[in-house]
Amino acid sequence: MDIDLTGRRALVTGSTGGIGYAIAKALAELGATVAVNGRTPERVRDAIATLKKQTGSHCFIAAPGDVAHAAGVERVRSGLPEVDILVNNTGIFEPKPFFDIPDEDWQRFFETNVMSGVRLSRVYTPGMVARSWGRVVFIASESAINIPPEMVHYGMTKTAQLAVSRGLAETVSGTGVTVNSVLPGPTLSEGVADFLAKMAPGGDSNPTTADLEAMGRQFIADHRPSSLLGRLATVEEVANMVAYVCSPAASATSGAALRVDGGAVRSIT
Repeated sequence: MDIDLTGRRALVTGSTGGIGYAIAKALAELGATVAVNGRTPERVRDAIATLKKQTGSHCFIAAPGDVAHAAGVERVRSGLPEVDILVNNTGIFEPKPFFDIPDEDWQRFFETNVMSGVRLSRVYTPGMVARSWGRVVFIASESAINIPPEMVHYGMTKTAQLAVSRGLAETVSGTGVTVNSVLPGPTLSEGVADFLAKMAPGGDSNPTTADLEAMGRQFIADHRPSSLLGRLATVEEVANMVAYVCSPAASATSGAALRVDGGAVRSIT
């Protein structure tokens, strides 16, 4: 199986922590040169330093910029004119009752979770087409299919990502460029760990790994009872799927919505 990414250039947005960080690490371990993105140069610098220590690779470059805004996308593009792999990972979530979500929140979630990927794909995909090889991946969510009533605005943006991903895949059909979405289920990232800690009795600010795993299992039992996994996924498990779909081995996979949801979606299609 050909999963070698030596010589390929990748951009992973929102990669200073969480799922994005794990994806950046996985792609580098397959040989890619990875551009690490975050809102500030300081966060990007610190993430790269840690990635270099963990992987032994020096194939990381800084690509700071808040891609939730057009100006941030332009900042990234100006320092990184071409990539072979684009992973649109930047995203935000926040539980909030539907009737309490103001217009500003709907717009902010759409700009961050959807338009970031639209703008970056518009910037980088034409170059991939010209070179007859490329990978574009949108990190969506099982919430795109199972809209969570506690954060409808988040689910809406993840459904929109599936539409954009499929439409872009059809746009570049037959060019050697593939476009896919990956749909994680609840995953034990830093953001989810903070969320679980706040939900715990007394709002434990420093839970142990065992505490988080137990809270994760309880969250799954209470809120995703259809899960076949019965626990939160790890960021590495999500990154493994992304790394595969970015590799030459996945050349016949395009326009797909690939689940890493632990079976939470009760559907065979």
